[in-house]
Amino acid sequence: MKKLSELNKDAEGVITAVNGDARFVSRITSIGLTPGCRVTVIKNEKNRPLLVYSRDTMIALNRSESEQIEVEGGMGA
Repeated sequence: MKKLSELNKDAEGVITAVNGDARFVSRITSIGLTPGCRVTVIKNEKNRPLLVYSRDTMIALNRSESEQIEVEGGMGA
């Protein structure tokens, strides 16, 4: 398993787990990032927020958030 923060630009993956406290998990799942959800990394620059595209929505996640989301795949374009 990889962390979402480890995916390169244009890589696609499927969320396998969302780790963290109940508040974090509730917030992340409420915006649509749930296990089984496909995500595409739009921008992943060091020390900057991660920008992902999922379910017809662009979502910005800070580094600590993206490190708590596990993904499978990660194949780039």
